[in-house]
Amino acid sequence: MGASPWREPEHDELAALVRAFFTKEVLPHADRVLAQGHPDREHYRKAGELGLLGLSVPVEYGGGGGNFTHEAVLLDEQMRSGDSSLGLAVHSGIVTGYLVAYGTEEQKQRWLPGLCAGTLIGAIAMTEPDGGSDLQAMRTRALRDGDDYVISGAKTFISNGGLADIVILAAKTDPSQRASGVSLLICEVSDANDADGTSEAGEGAETYRSGGEGDEARREPAGFRRGRLLSKIGLKGNDTAELFFDDFRVPAANLLGGTEGLGFAQLMGQLPQERLVIGIGAVAAMERAIDLTVAYVKERTAFGKPLIGHQNTRMVLAECATRTRVSRVFLDDCIARHVRGELDVATAAMAKYWLTDGQCEVVDRCLQLFGGYGYTTEYPIAQMYADARAQKIYGGTNEIMKELIARAL
Repeated sequence: MGASPWREPEHDELAALVRAFFTKEVLPHADRVLAQGHPDREHYRKAGELGLLGLSVPVEYGGGGGNFTHEAVLLDEQMRSGDSSLGLAVHSGIVTGYLVAYGTEEQKQRWLPGLCAGTLIGAIAMTEPDGGSDLQAMRTRALRDGDDYVISGAKTFISNGGLADIVILAAKTDPSQRASGVSLLICEVSDANDADGTSEAGEGAETYRSGGEGDEARREPAGFRRGRLLSKIGLKGNDTAELFFDDFRVPAANLLGGTEGLGFAQLMGQLPQERLVIGIGAVAAMERAIDLTVAYVKERTAFGKPLIGHQNTRMVLAECATRTRVSRVFLDDCIARHVRGELDVATAAMAKYWLTDGQCEVVDRCLQLFGGYGYTTEYPIAQMYADARAQKIYGGTNEIMKELIARAL
């Protein structure tokens, strides 16, 4: 498909390292991970040991000192590898971004090194059971009580929610207000946050086991509970969970940025990057789908000749390849704009909506060329088809993206 104009030799070296990581460390466990419904914590730790987490986090906080282009290479190569279990897009592409952009110095020093090392796993919790994209109407409350905030409420569809040690939680610190009443709090929800390995969860804490092979039992603090891992039609290897807070106490020092009422603005400031992250996965999936399909139609025969020899096959592939090339050019422009600090809300919404729509279309048309085999889980295109559908929902539904675009016109 051609090299992206922002790529340098260092990006190609990083891509090779990421490919090797997924090939050697993650993919051999794919069947087990899909069956258990979540990745292994050890895979995060190994990624951290290789320096693959927090690529854009400053080195003084344990990161790679790069920029968003390095995160883009990581996420692109993960999608190309075929892994959809590790929640790196959330952990490294989003959670660390919030801390770098808005965290106090103490907050950065406290949590970024563990996130970059993979000893802590991060998640962000916005969506609630009775409300999707309307973040201003959230019901989760975080009310000040002395030196703490007391949190009550529930969140759902939380990627990395089953394994997370750190959750950036959106809650109302002033329930009488809409946007100006929202704050973000950093919730420590497991004993992995204790430097000496001992838990401060205290009386009432519950023990749970997460992660997979060789993972240790961990303790949840009083007032916090993980619900079930949600059974999904796709992304089955990623732990998407419900989270419940019942008078869960968080130190006031964990208020992201240290000032109440900034949460909605912080979310709006970071959502363009989140939507760009989704777009990166979409284009990489389109390119992988075409690669897999071209290889298949060259080997499979029908009516006495390879499928690639039939005009319909060639026309479909030509159309999909063109849509994918245009998508890559648009994505590259968005990445370059974002690195320069010029990616606006409307353009990020365009990228999220148009690229994920394209992903679903291209993967569907490629699957059709596989015939009945495309509907079997023996072929990766089937998993890609199921995984793609969520892309048009999370990060703000594509309908909301169109509304944001229209408002900017």
